[in-house]
Amino acid sequence: MQTMPLWAWVAFLVFIAAMLALDLGVFRKKSHTVGMKEALGWCAVWLALAMGFNGLVLRHMGNEAALQWFTGYLVEICLSVDNVFVFIIIFSYFRVPTQHQHRVLFWGILGAAIMRFVFIIAGVSLLEHFHWLIYGFGVFLVFAGIRMALPKKEEIDPGKNIAVRLFRKFFPVTPAYVGGKFFAAHNGRRTATPLLIVLLVIETTDLAFALDSIPAVFAITGSAFIIFTSNIFAILGLRSLYFALHGVMGLFRYLGLGLACILVFIGVKMLIAEIYPISIGVSLTVIGSVLAISVSSSLLFPEKKEPAA
Repeated sequence: MQTMPLWAWVAFLVFIAAMLALDLGVFRKKSHTVGMKEALGWCAVWLALAMGFNGLVLRHMGNEAALQWFTGYLVEICLSVDNVFVFIIIFSYFRVPTQHQHRVLFWGILGAAIMRFVFIIAGVSLLEHFHWLIYGFGVFLVFAGIRMALPKKEEIDPGKNIAVRLFRKFFPVTPAYVGGKFFAAHNGRRTATPLLIVLLVIETTDLAFALDSIPAVFAITGSAFIIFTSNIFAILGLRSLYFALHGVMGLFRYLGLGLACILVFIGVKMLIAEIYPISIGVSLTVIGSVLAISVSSSLLFPEKKEPAA
């Protein structure tokens, strides 16, 4: 895979920074509750931008690179859906006002983008020098997929997040939210607000999800540029996806099982790459089929509700 010049990296980062500044500084200057219509509109905008960028990859890097980019984007979008469910739990647990949720997700996903950049560059560098690590990633993904498919023994409790407990131990936090602020004056000193705690949970949660999603894309391509750009486009659209899917996530009862199958498939693909390499076209077909089957099955066979007592 060709190495991208520095100007391509700089141009991409400048474009993303400009879009984020436009998003937060112009279109969402005032905190407000994001409705379904607005969320779907922004989903369409980010999808259009992603497909436009994929077109640039096709033009300048060729068919194979464009197919790899789209597959990486699809994998990241699929795995990000699980993040949406966790975001719902986090916001419900901390009772975050709906008008401030977008602000938390904006800064949370910006931090996630920086973390993923470091992970991706480090991962590509390690694989270039220690190719055998790809088998470790493969085993990890198979294990992660099996773990995801198994019934959850306990509910997620954001209050038990170790980062939150450490933060509360060393830093004072205001008893209530102070508008959309992360810091505020309380009893004569500057303290954090509960909104900063929520941001901390979002960041640490995404860190855990990145450990699954980034190795999965390593099975598709070894290009840091393709991995990073497809990853960023996927997670930047995650905020709008959250507001679009909020309230209907419960309909997709088999989606988790489908995502588990995708992780296992990618892990196996990594493990048998030297013996029986699986093409990008086949990978894309399998991932798309599993996703379509899990979503359609969820809609055709909804979970039966317990009759009211």
